[in-house]
Parts: sequence; structure tokens; C-alpha cells
Amino acid sequence: MPDELRRLWRLPTGPRLGRPAELDVDRVVGTAVALADRDGLSGATLPKIAAALRVTPMSLYRYIGSKDELIVLMADLGFGPAIEPTEPRGDWRTHLRRWALAQRATFQRRPWLARLPIAGPPRGPNAIGWMDAGLRCLHDTDLDWAAKVGVITVVSGHVRQAFVLASELEVGSRAAGLEQTQVEQNYGRDLVELVDPARFPDAARLFAADIWEAPPEDPDADFTFGLELVLDGVAAAIDRARLQN
Repeated sequence: MPDELRRLWRLPTGPRLGRPAELDVDRVVGTAVALADRDGLSGATLPKIAAALRVTPMSLYRYIGSKDELIVLMADLGFGPAIEPTEPRGDWRTHLRRWALAQRATFQRRPWLARLPIAGPPRGPNAIGWMDAGLRCLHDTDLDWAAKVGVITVVSGHVRQAFVLASELEVGSRAAGLEQTQVEQNYGRDLVELVDPARFPDAARLFAADIWEAPPEDPDADFTFGLELVLDGVAAAIDRARLQN
């Protein structure tokens, strides 16, 4: 088993000689997560982690192996344990929606998690816990394993991308000194003057509509629409699998 996987699961990586180490993986990664919570990802660099722990940056490599490994360790610790499944089983849509909303709440609590590069499939104990919880939502369906993995990948991908998009739009609005409603109104008013119906017929009809003047009152409307659209697709896949079995 690779040492990085042992560290991820907090297993011994081999015999250690001499005095007990002053640091361990938990302290290093916990400090990195605390700095990211406070200052974002830019606050969790190796020099800043080392300074917080009062050690040299090079000494951290005894516990994390590499910068890429640190990202994986931070992601697993940052997400934390998955939500507990609800009973009874059967209502896959309610359970999968709850699973998705729990992930979104995690991103809202720790926005830096959505900015971490995806280094590969789930490997850590918390990541596997989230995978297991997602799979259990689909336990009573006729989907095969490949389809179940595909479903939870698509759902979690929507959650992550929708959160990143909303965050970037919020940053842009703040930089412009405007509320998001004002941004959308200005967008519609500007483009309706520029979009030529002869060249862009459907886009022109869109900008001539009144949706830009009266955005949805629910700030979560876009996220909810996208999630329900994804779940509609999951429902269609479940129906197809049931007919084939």
C-alpha cells in the first residue's frame, strides 16, 4: 500500500526510531484546514502552515509527502463525515436530494473546498463515506454499479459547479458595487440593444423578455432548477433499468 494512502487512512507508514515526533499528519492537515477556513486557500501554503506550527517548511514533508498529497488530505478532512442515511429506503429522490444539499452546505461552510483541484476518484475515509451515502440513496433502484457511480458523480458535479458559478457571480457583483439583481437588469437592458433579431433570433426574443427585470425571488432558484433537472434524468435512467430487468 502506498505511503500516501496509509497517511490518508491514518495507518502506520513504517517503524519510527528515536523520540516520538512532535508533529503528526493530523496536526499538519488540521492546521492547513484551519488556515484555509480563515484565509482561503492562499492562507494554507506550506510556508504559512510551517509558520503556524513553528517548524521549517521542509520538515512538513515528513508527514505529508508532497503538496499534491496535502490537497487530498485537506479535502478529506475538510469535507468531514458524510450525512447519516435516513430510513426507510425506497424514496431515492428525497435521499439523493438531501445528499446533494448536504454537500452544498459543506461548500457554503468551507468555500475553499470547491476550489481544490480534483486529483482522482475518492480515496480517503470521509470521501468514501460520502460515496457510500450516495450509493445507499440508490440502493433500491435497478441501476447497475456503473450507473450508480455515474449518478452520484453527475449530482455532486452539479453541486460543485453551481456553487463555484454562484460564488464567482457574487464576487463580480461585489466588485462592481452592485446587487446581483442590478447586474442582471443591466445585462438584459444592454444586450437587448445589441442583439440583432436577424442574426440571433431566439437570443433576441430572450433579451426582449422581462425575466431580467424581475429575477426569481428565491436566491436558490437556479441551483434548485438544475438539481431537479438532473434528478429528472436520474429518474428516467432508473425507469429504463427497471424495464430492462
